[in-house]
Amino acid sequence: MKQVLVGITLCAATAALAIFYPVPDSRALTTATQPVRPAPALTQPVRQARIEVVFALDTTGSMSGLLEAAKDKVWSIATSMGQAEPAPEIRIGLVAFRDRGDDYVTQWIDLSTDLDSMYARLMQFQAAGGGDTPEAVNQALADAVERFSWTADPAVYKAIFLIGDAPPHEDYQDEAPYPAILERARERGIVVNTVQCGNLPGTQDTFTRIAALAQGSFFQVAQDGAAVAVSTPYDAELARLSAAIDDTRVFFGDAAALRKLEAKRAATASLHAAASPATRARRATFNASASGAANFAGEHELVAAVRSGAVDLDSLGADSLPAPIAAMAPAERVAHVEAQAAKRDELEREIATLAEQRADYIAAALDKAGGAHDSLDEQIFATVRAQATAKGLRYSGSARH
Repeated sequence: MKQVLVGITLCAATAALAIFYPVPDSRALTTATQPVRPAPALTQPVRQARIEVVFALDTTGSMSGLLEAAKDKVWSIATSMGQAEPAPEIRIGLVAFRDRGDDYVTQWIDLSTDLDSMYARLMQFQAAGGGDTPEAVNQALADAVERFSWTADPAVYKAIFLIGDAPPHEDYQDEAPYPAILERARERGIVVNTVQCGNLPGTQDTFTRIAALAQGSFFQVAQDGAAVAVSTPYDAELARLSAAIDDTRVFFGDAAALRKLEAKRAATASLHAAASPATRARRATFNASASGAANFAGEHELVAAVRSGAVDLDSLGADSLPAPIAAMAPAERVAHVEAQAAKRDELEREIATLAEQRADYIAAALDKAGGAHDSLDEQIFATVRAQATAKGLRYSGSARH
């Protein structure tokens, strides 16, 4: 009887585990076809760490140098943030702001791991307008706090970097003042850091107070950001390899997913057409990192999904595949995916090798020049490194450029 009771107890425990054990979320497949999943382990899966950062950037005429620096350095800033242990998922958003009477007051791009699409939009911004002070800082902060898809999880590092050269309007009676906006940021666990470009009188006091009210940091950079700009002998080849590895991507999903992924592909194409070799080399370095995988592959990338076992290629219907692959016979599809996987492996090895050589070259150049401690990218990285430790992220080394 005792053995029977033990057996019943074990069966009940197993049934309860099957009912209540959480199924890991997989965004690799959104069609009606069910993917082949490995059996869940009997332990809670480890959740990837996450970093969420919104840059609220003044785009008036006086900020032209800083805006161009941001276009050049967003990839290296993302790479620096991704150096943490454990490697975090990185979501970045942008608020571009000017002032009332300009072409726009604010425009914004929501938080996303799809940095290609964010960067394609960033490339379209040009510095113009302004000509007076203050600027629409309050509106930019309000949009950054309220309009974005911030994660509710308190374990996530969430930060805004307000970057500008002028203080906020305090004479607009129809908008919330920044102390009230920053109170909302604190409630949502968002740190607000401020970056003064140049030395316009009146900006430092206000920016320092904004940072203090939101548990953030204040620092000052040159009007153009003094971003590190070292061209290397490896940039052109890394840019070429970046385009080549992009060509190994095979997107899949329902019609809506494929349309979204085609938009991502178009954003990548515009990036390769318009960005400098150095910028594309920085992107290649980021995509080769653990944190950059989400930007490279997106949500529905077939080669990675088949390799991981998340998707059974034979079970996918033709309507879930891009037209050229949908027209193939099943055996041809398998051969095509395997060929793309083998090509990707080789390209990843080449990129990793060149990225390290490029990093060594830049480190030597900066050491010879006395460092880059006052640059925008160095100071953003130092701020993230100091603040993210409270969320369990640990950094070693210096910023990547």
